[in-house]
Amino acid sequence: MQNPLHDDVLILIRRIIRAADLRSKQLGKLTGLTAPQLLVLRTIGDADNVSMSQIANNISLSQATVTTIVDRLETRGFVNRIRSVQDKRKTFVRLTPKGTETLAEAPTPLQEIFIDRFEALSDWEKHLIVASLSKVADMMDAADIDASPILDVGNPG
Repeated sequence: MQNPLHDDVLILIRRIIRAADLRSKQLGKLTGLTAPQLLVLRTIGDADNVSMSQIANNISLSQATVTTIVDRLETRGFVNRIRSVQDKRKTFVRLTPKGTETLAEAPTPLQEIFIDRFEALSDWEKHLIVASLSKVADMMDAADIDASPILDVGNPG
């Protein structure tokens, strides 16, 4: 007897969750970073000196979340905070040599791979995926759960 379609859907959802989990574990093993930490590090690396609000806007996280992540990265020696010379109220973040080296060796985050592949789709395929996943989120009582566009499983480190 053939599996009902709902089993196929649940298996696909589980594969997606598992892919995020495996990539998260690989990232942690190779760099000691979580996916959100790597994305913050990449954002800092893409600019010379970047503010917390710029980081938050670039990766769609709250400024409070970014501040917590930067605190952890600074404690571990990946980044430094620099107070603005022109406006002492402003603080910028930049990579340390350790941060630059770690970033160069880090694997590509799963969401970056996804974005590249998603953008290659036709518009109708993109809309179909969004509509389908929106319906799945509704069916799993997840429509009102706040989430950022970062594919990560587990606790931020």
